[in-house]
Amino acid sequence: MVTTTPVRGVGSPATPPPPRKTLLERTAGFSQRHRWTALLLWTVILVGVWGGASAVGDSYHDDFSLPGTETQQTLEVLEEHGSPQVGDSVEIVLRDEAGLAGADTKQRVTAMLDEVAKLPKVAQVQSPYTEGAAVSKDGTIGYATVVLKGKTEDMEKADTQQILDTARKAQTDQLQVELGGDAARKIAEQESGAAEGTGMLAALVILAIMFGTIIAAGLPIITAVFAVGSTLGGIVIVSHVFTIASYTPYILILVGLGVGIDYALLIFARYRAELIKGASPEDASAKALDIAGRTVFFAGCTVIVALLGLVALGLGSLQGTAVALALTVLVTMLASLTLLPSLLAIFGKRFARQFTAKAQKRVAKGKSAEGGAAWRKWATGVQRRPLAGLLLAVVALGALAAPALDMRLGFADAGNDPAASTSRRAYDLLADGFGPGFNGSLVVVAEGDAQAGEALSAKLNTTPGIAAATPAFPANDQKAFTVIVFPTSAPQDAETSDLVHELRDNVLPDLAKQHEATYLVGGATAAVVDYSDTVAKRMPVFIAIVVGLSLVLLVIVFRSILIPIKAALLNLLSIGSALGAMTLVFQKGMFGIEPGPIEAFLPIMIFAIVFGLSMDYEIFLVSRVREEWDRTKEADTAIREGVAHTGSVIVAAGLIMISVFGAFMLGGDRMLQQFGFGMAVAVFVDAIIIRLLIVPAAMQLMGRKAWWIPAGLDRALPKLNLEKHG
Repeated sequence: MVTTTPVRGVGSPATPPPPRKTLLERTAGFSQRHRWTALLLWTVILVGVWGGASAVGDSYHDDFSLPGTETQQTLEVLEEHGSPQVGDSVEIVLRDEAGLAGADTKQRVTAMLDEVAKLPKVAQVQSPYTEGAAVSKDGTIGYATVVLKGKTEDMEKADTQQILDTARKAQTDQLQVELGGDAARKIAEQESGAAEGTGMLAALVILAIMFGTIIAAGLPIITAVFAVGSTLGGIVIVSHVFTIASYTPYILILVGLGVGIDYALLIFARYRAELIKGASPEDASAKALDIAGRTVFFAGCTVIVALLGLVALGLGSLQGTAVALALTVLVTMLASLTLLPSLLAIFGKRFARQFTAKAQKRVAKGKSAEGGAAWRKWATGVQRRPLAGLLLAVVALGALAAPALDMRLGFADAGNDPAASTSRRAYDLLADGFGPGFNGSLVVVAEGDAQAGEALSAKLNTTPGIAAATPAFPANDQKAFTVIVFPTSAPQDAETSDLVHELRDNVLPDLAKQHEATYLVGGATAAVVDYSDTVAKRMPVFIAIVVGLSLVLLVIVFRSILIPIKAALLNLLSIGSALGAMTLVFQKGMFGIEPGPIEAFLPIMIFAIVFGLSMDYEIFLVSRVREEWDRTKEADTAIREGVAHTGSVIVAAGLIMISVFGAFMLGGDRMLQQFGFGMAVAVFVDAIIIRLLIVPAAMQLMGRKAWWIPAGLDRALPKLNLEKHG
């Protein structure tokens, strides 16, 4: 490019052009100049989105279908041949210690079932008195099958409650009536509002202690509420177009509040530090957006990329959840970079007075104006014995992560519901009356002639691990036959998963050689096995892609080789620790939690979110170390000062996220409990142990080599440093 140089007088000094402001500085300046406009726009967005959401309502839909799996093939065969086994149902479970065959009991139950059959969502009712196998051997426990008009996931909670209320009309002191099945589990679902409120209250307390003023503490929370509220309303609307799982809003709120407060806190903390240095509110905001905003931008992009990677896995409604979470992170990032600067402009002069006055009081007491003395001492102690600290922490976290190697994936069923819920009581009654495998039956299909169906039933009744198998039920066209199989083990037992694999791999292929038929294993229990196997199979590829992209991003940002490798390995360690802790508590039953499998989609979702959040703290800490390195070229000083300036912020941010995530342990939903616990453990490990102990120790051992990068690679990489002026 050709340039011209203005003529200067002899001896006149060269006047360099003013440095060009970065994109984030210009964003901060715009939001400050138009502070009320920015606030009004965000308010209009929030109100407008929720106005639309309130008008149309939500249309959440749980879709766990996996095209190409044997469970899906089984369902397609049943639909193709018109099998009656396709429809969904619930069970009205009955218990009478004197026996269900008594005349009075039989009359009450029959009258009740006739009334249930007339309900709008009921297609058919099969009485236990006409189905011989529907009463236990001792005659005290039985069940009526209620065939629904539609799928379980389409049943409203009120519709299921109506079935239960109608069934309970027959209940007496002698006759117990419960409702079982997946649709019945919705009755036990609890709202999470208390958990959200508890998390936000804890965040407010932590921020108030950190900043010493309620207004300052409230700004990160206000920013997060605007972002999460806008996104949640948008998800309600798009649920009519895309498949969004019913659990998505709870996870969205969980992640959105934690990430939103976290991002806003990082920027606000840097803003306060610049005010203490004497910068004007305008310059402090621009500097905070330029530096801390860069952390938010890159960390947010990492989370979004990881979440969108889940879409490529093709895991049913998890795809919609991943997109919703990615959108949540994007909106929280935009709110931190646009709404927060406008709020800082509104309260800037007040903050300048308050923070400067407090800094002057610290100076008068002989302390540093910016604080950080305790973290400076901590960093110095780590630097004295870096190898010991590194090894001790890594070994401890490795031990915590080890149980994850034994993790068993699955889905919670009614056996994990609260003991007082009707779905749990029905589950226990059916297990008592018909065996533990009754609640996890398998649907085995023979596509062929009647002889193939009869041979299937006979073979399954002599197969180890199977308590009983029904006769072969023909489809409408007599070309497919269905056998319902009841395992000897409970649905969540490893033996049941082994039975599914044994049938598919050995028993049925051998039978197919003897008959001209296709044999398939399906049903809800087999679907869980397929889903878990698919997640386990695809997860390594997903991890490799996310880690690889993150490595490239960090190499570009920090112009270093060792730091990105170190960051990736430590991120995996924090995620492994979280999954190991989840395995110990929820699968092994530590602390009195009822043992069961880990929800199949949670490990991969936790990996995507935590990996991005780990980058958040990594970039925030190492960016400050890099600042000090560029200023002093002293590795020891850079590490010590980097920790001193970021330690309190990282701890506060970590405690806030732990409070928000941990609050969901208070609810009764097992999936949210697992997710909240896993995220809380991951954040604790990452923020407290890894960033403030392992990272300083590792960088101390690296010394100047931490910033090494081959010259050729440095020239070839694009420049993405948003702090760079020019």
